[in-house]
Amino acid sequence: MHTDTHLFTPDYDVADLDYAAALRADSQPLDQSVRDQAAHWVQRVRDNASDEGPVASLLQEYNLSSEEGVALLCIAECILRIPDSATVDSLLQSKLSGLDWRAHSGRAESWFVNASTAALLVTGKIVTPNPKGAWNSLVQRVGEPVVRVMVRKAVAVLGGQFVYGRDIKAALKSAKKEICSFDMLGEAAMTDADAQRYLRSYHDALDALCTQPDQPLHQKQGLSIKLSALHPRFNPHQKDRLDVELYPRVQGLVIKAAQHNVPLCIDAEETERLLLQLDVLAKLAHDPAITPSWEGLGLAIQAYHKGAQQTVDFVADLARDSGRRLLPRLVKGAYWDAEVKRAQTLGLDSYPVFTRKADTDLNYLICARKMMEARAVMHPCFATHNALTVAAIAALGSDGYEFQRLHGMGESLYAIAKPKVGVRVYAPVGPHRDLLAYLVRRLLENGANSSFVHQIADDDIPVGAICQDPLNDTSRAMHAPHDLFGARTNSLGFDLDRAPHLARVQAAKVPAVTTVDTSASEARAALERAHGAFGSWNGAGFETRSQILLAAADLLESHTAEAMQLLADEGGRVLADGLSEVREAVDFLRYYAMQAATMGAVKVLPGPTGEDNHYWVEGKGVFLAIAPWNFPLAIFLGQVSAALVAGNTVLAKPAEATPRTGLWAVGLLHQAGVPRDVLQCLPGEGPVIGDALLGDSRIAGVAFTGSTATAKRINIQLAQRDGPIATLIAETGGINAMVVDSSALPEQVTRDVIAGAFQSAGQRCSALRVLCLQEDIADAQIEMLTGAMQELRIGQASDPSTDVGPMIDAKAAAGIRRYLSAIDANGAQLLAETPLGVFGDDPRYVAPQMWRLADNAMPDREVFGPVLHIVTYQSDQLQATIERINDLGFALTAGIHTRSDLRQAQFARSIHAGNVYVNRNQIGAVVGSQPFGGHGLSGTGPKAGGPLYLTRFIQERTQSTDTTAAGGNAALMAGG
Repeated sequence: MHTDTHLFTPDYDVADLDYAAALRADSQPLDQSVRDQAAHWVQRVRDNASDEGPVASLLQEYNLSSEEGVALLCIAECILRIPDSATVDSLLQSKLSGLDWRAHSGRAESWFVNASTAALLVTGKIVTPNPKGAWNSLVQRVGEPVVRVMVRKAVAVLGGQFVYGRDIKAALKSAKKEICSFDMLGEAAMTDADAQRYLRSYHDALDALCTQPDQPLHQKQGLSIKLSALHPRFNPHQKDRLDVELYPRVQGLVIKAAQHNVPLCIDAEETERLLLQLDVLAKLAHDPAITPSWEGLGLAIQAYHKGAQQTVDFVADLARDSGRRLLPRLVKGAYWDAEVKRAQTLGLDSYPVFTRKADTDLNYLICARKMMEARAVMHPCFATHNALTVAAIAALGSDGYEFQRLHGMGESLYAIAKPKVGVRVYAPVGPHRDLLAYLVRRLLENGANSSFVHQIADDDIPVGAICQDPLNDTSRAMHAPHDLFGARTNSLGFDLDRAPHLARVQAAKVPAVTTVDTSASEARAALERAHGAFGSWNGAGFETRSQILLAAADLLESHTAEAMQLLADEGGRVLADGLSEVREAVDFLRYYAMQAATMGAVKVLPGPTGEDNHYWVEGKGVFLAIAPWNFPLAIFLGQVSAALVAGNTVLAKPAEATPRTGLWAVGLLHQAGVPRDVLQCLPGEGPVIGDALLGDSRIAGVAFTGSTATAKRINIQLAQRDGPIATLIAETGGINAMVVDSSALPEQVTRDVIAGAFQSAGQRCSALRVLCLQEDIADAQIEMLTGAMQELRIGQASDPSTDVGPMIDAKAAAGIRRYLSAIDANGAQLLAETPLGVFGDDPRYVAPQMWRLADNAMPDREVFGPVLHIVTYQSDQLQATIERINDLGFALTAGIHTRSDLRQAQFARSIHAGNVYVNRNQIGAVVGSQPFGGHGLSGTGPKAGGPLYLTRFIQERTQSTDTTAAGGNAALMAGG
């Protein structure tokens, strides 16, 4: 019977501590003999510290808790890919200046570490800036080329220590005395061209490995492959493509490996890809085209994952079911920081991984015991540098398995432990410049203070402490993702890559909402009711209103799936965008409720004796909230909730394209306790409602999000009326730019540009409109972006496989097409376009596309759709490029990708933007973390979701009382 991966559903949607408690209950205390053996090995490693390899020595000297370690990490990550001298100089000046390299001089046992320190010490002196211009004078004497060459060579040497060989032939030559599993360097493919290149690399490696002499499988050199390197869309929502496009690529590699009896391991990936890996593994195990007797098919299993035990059971069952002995590889885990961040970003109710190292160690030992018990159907491989783990596994058996270690690490441990089974080396292979992402992950994984690699050589840590049974560890687990913001509960999200979560969304129905346009007379009647309700609502107090908002947040959160379906149906929001919008709305409700809860107290102000001074705040009156169609729930509820909690009554005007979402949201607020006259929804035509209300002096303020032109018209209408001066809060979009220099990682830039420019079909006020590329890397970056754009899937908003959905309506799409025709006629160059496929005839769809305007020009207006403009600049033109962006007059969002701290600071200091983003995309601002809003042509401020937003919805009151009129200051007289 074929193993069904759909039965594999790791259940980690429980509190982290509860899961850990169950884990500890299943664990067995380690025998004292195991701990004694480990302690003996650790002490011998310390006594022979000079025998440790250069990589481990470097990690020990420059751990990630030091500024020098972080600087070294950054330089190694990027310097070899930088083609121009100016960017190298900026990087070195920013990373090496002012750091204490002298403190590391001569301390290490390794000549390699000391030589590296000496080079950095000299270089650090050269690049240290000071007010007297020593930088310029020293560079003139020594020469910038000398500095650049010195550091490039130092990093190349560093790369040589981490990489086993530049190519497979060199690696095989180095491996004469070791058994290896070669990892051909490369991360997840961004384009199909990347995937084809990695596929060729794997085939070339296998061709070389297939020439090995005929010998037992476990004595032969092997290969590790990453499935994400073989397809640019290796994610659950593209599974139909993976079955057709990915599997044949993997199958071809495995058939070749099986024919020549070469071990091949499917390497570790992030949690969301686990079920896809298991699906591929199951197909391979049952594939009749693959030599049935071959026992070399493996999978890396990450013990920090809460589903690791189930994965081990799955692999064992698969081996029994298929009749094929498998070769699983147990590791601690390589993506911990990314897994934790993803869970926090998604607002999951727990982490998919353990957040205590001790729990990972316990899970590893439980998994190891399971694997050892299943040796009849598998040959376990245990990858570890932990002496206690090695001792514990060795105590379980003396044959039928192997240990593994990373190249450059754990050498002295295994030399001393002398296990009775083989020790295979996991060996990265590739050019030094391809080592960048691998190096960062290895350093993060093994250079942190909590890692065994770091602790084993640290004499300040007692041997007994690092050989302690993890069952006795008392450290605290990390707070759950929903506790990220402390007192304010983080909004709860779904993981749409997990079938149970996605099924919950797909099972939800679109809420039934009927809308009727509001007439001018109905709008005026609503204003009358709101004006009459202001006194009682304002008098209810901040605490009461805060509690109502918190109840509304809980109510909305409980209807997340229905809200997502409504947003997809009415607003064309793809599921992921709809989920983030619901969560943002929940966050607005809770954030403003928490702020308001502290605003109600009357404050006593200082003054002379005989006088009492009191201060308090209250609402202003009736607010008109005008929301846009592109965020018809989040911005709508953000405006409404801020006005309400401050004590105002609200007339809420949803966008003409999305009235049902607004009406539904208002219904939830009424259900939570907001009186109907206090909050009224007015769907209908903007001019009709605006003309009826904006001239009325009873409108105390307007909260508006939309175009700059409309905001100006509202401002004029408010200014021309009689009566009090009204408040206007406007957020109005922008021509948002991102600058990319030659130190940026192209894959990271590509991910962030694709998201920023084309997510939500470019229909975000924060969306990336202009990409400014340093000319040295522009062609290569455009090529990668072009390939990534070809992989985007156009589709219906409710389809989970859709990357880019429709425009809001055919009228908006037609406007984008007219703009494209106009720039094409004026000499613009179309650089790339995503195929629309079957949606080419649908008038609501516009293909994501990338253009370069004639004469390297900037666009002259905001283009609200999936259109990206490319501008290039010389490396010495960064400031001029910033000024070109500023000259556009907008000031909403801006971003920069650079590894130079100096350029980051220059950009943040010079750019006119309300939100500046460094080395990330510029969309998806989080309430309370990235308050959102601009100035100039982009709005009035204050920022939504920030500490000052509520201040625009309140008015201040003070009362001063002369107490001498009533007999004087009683407290003063009593004290006398």
